[in-house]
Amino acid sequence: MGVFVQSVQGILIIIGLIAVGYFLAKRGWFSDEATSLIAKIVTQVALPTYMIYTITHDFTATKLVKLLPDLAIPVLSMTILIGLSWIMIKVLHIEKGKRGLFSSMFFNSNTVFVGLPVNMALFGTKSLPYVLVYYMANTTFFWTLGTYLIQADGEKAAKFSLKKTLGKVFSPPLLGFIIGLILVVLNINLPGFLMTDFEYLGNLTIPLSMIFIGISIAHAGLTNVSFHKDNLGILFGRFIMAPVLMSILFIFIPGPSLMKQVFIIQSAMPVMTNAPVVARLYGADSDYAAIMVTETTLLSLIVVPILMMIIK
Repeated sequence: MGVFVQSVQGILIIIGLIAVGYFLAKRGWFSDEATSLIAKIVTQVALPTYMIYTITHDFTATKLVKLLPDLAIPVLSMTILIGLSWIMIKVLHIEKGKRGLFSSMFFNSNTVFVGLPVNMALFGTKSLPYVLVYYMANTTFFWTLGTYLIQADGEKAAKFSLKKTLGKVFSPPLLGFIIGLILVVLNINLPGFLMTDFEYLGNLTIPLSMIFIGISIAHAGLTNVSFHKDNLGILFGRFIMAPVLMSILFIFIPGPSLMKQVFIIQSAMPVMTNAPVVARLYGADSDYAAIMVTETTLLSLIVVPILMMIIK
């Protein structure tokens, strides 16, 4: 019962913050420009400074080196999910213009805007190393293969640009993570005032992320939520197939209990909020992507407590 109460309390924290964004958006507080600004502040300011402060404050070079082999687990999981997504496409007869988007949403999860605050609420700062490991694998997969698959659905011909891909993979949050790694490995201590600034800015990450999700749900509209086969396929992949697969992998690849819990939760996170943006950019079905972000985000509030009861 204690585990259930802990998980519910963690989710209630998230719901409360999401509700603030949702109701303020319903009252007309946020234009499209304001919403984009919040996303920029989170991804380009708050998250990078959060990464630098937390890594340099809480980790040593020895701890970080031990994390590198753990990358193999999320990489293997997402590789298998890609294959399973194309089986689902065949089984569900997903129409041609949605197949790449379906596959991308099937194997990628929202590891930052939702995954980070959820894990921090459930497990505390000790979960951060494993959250970051999963994030590294997830963001690399999305901005390479995931984006390519979405382009293939769109009106523009799909092509791979190494320069653009590297620019997306090495995003500000990942660069913040890398800078933190370098500082720890080289044993460089930043001035105290700078670390305090990074701490204050980093503390914006979780509340602004959740407010952004609330705004996105309000803009997408709850009336657009539906359960067609295309939607159910993504829900099945995100909330059943991905966490079950991750659990199976830990039978053959033993690891710390906390790592298992974090990886399972991360694997079952909602569709990435970037999916509708990329879909719109390349002329794919951005409405479908936006609806799936909304549905999976809402359902994750139910799924996470259930998973916590099972995996504890």
